[in-house]
Amino acid sequence: MKHAIRISVLACAVIALAAPTFAQAPAAPATLQGDMLKDWISLKDTMAKLADAVPADKYGFKPTPAQQSFGERVVHIATVNNRFLGLLGGKATAPTLDPKAAVLSKEAAMKAMADSFDYGIALMKQQTDQTLMQSVAAAFMGQATRARVSWFLIGHTWDIYGQMVVYARLNGVTPPASVRP
Repeated sequence: MKHAIRISVLACAVIALAAPTFAQAPAAPATLQGDMLKDWISLKDTMAKLADAVPADKYGFKPTPAQQSFGERVVHIATVNNRFLGLLGGKATAPTLDPKAAVLSKEAAMKAMADSFDYGIALMKQQTDQTLMQSVAAAFMGQATRARVSWFLIGHTWDIYGQMVVYARLNGVTPPASVRP
C-alpha cells in the first residue's frame, strides 16, 4: 500500500510540474494586418540576404545582354515598392530614389531596397484589417483593396527573387535561403 501511495504522489507531482505547459494562455488571434506585416518583414530579410550574398563585382552581371543586371533587379524592387506602396495610405513619406545612381554600387542598391521595405513597414503598421479591406484606385488593377495591392507587391518581389536566384547561381553563389545548417 505504501508503494501505491508513493507512486500516486509521484504521478501527481509529475502532472503538477507539467500543468503550466497545458495551461498556456491562448495565442492572440491572427489579423490580416499582422500577417501582412509579418510576411513583409520576412520578405525584406530574405531579399537583403540574397542581395548581400552576391559580390559587389557581380552586380553588373546580366545573363543575356537584353536583361537587366543583378543590381538593376535589386533597384527594380525598390522602384516598384516606392511607386505602389503609397496606395496603402498613411503618413510615411516614400524614400527618394534615383534608380541610375542606386545601380552604381551594391551598397546604394541594397540601401534603396531596404528603404523601400522600411517604407512599406511604416505604412503597414498604420493599417488595420478594416483599412486593408478598403478599395483604392490602382491604375494597373482598377479598383482593388489595399490588401490586394500588398499581395501584388509581395508576389512581385517573390517573382524578382526567383530571377535573382538564377543570377546568383550563374555566378556560383548559393542563395542563403537554400543553405542548410
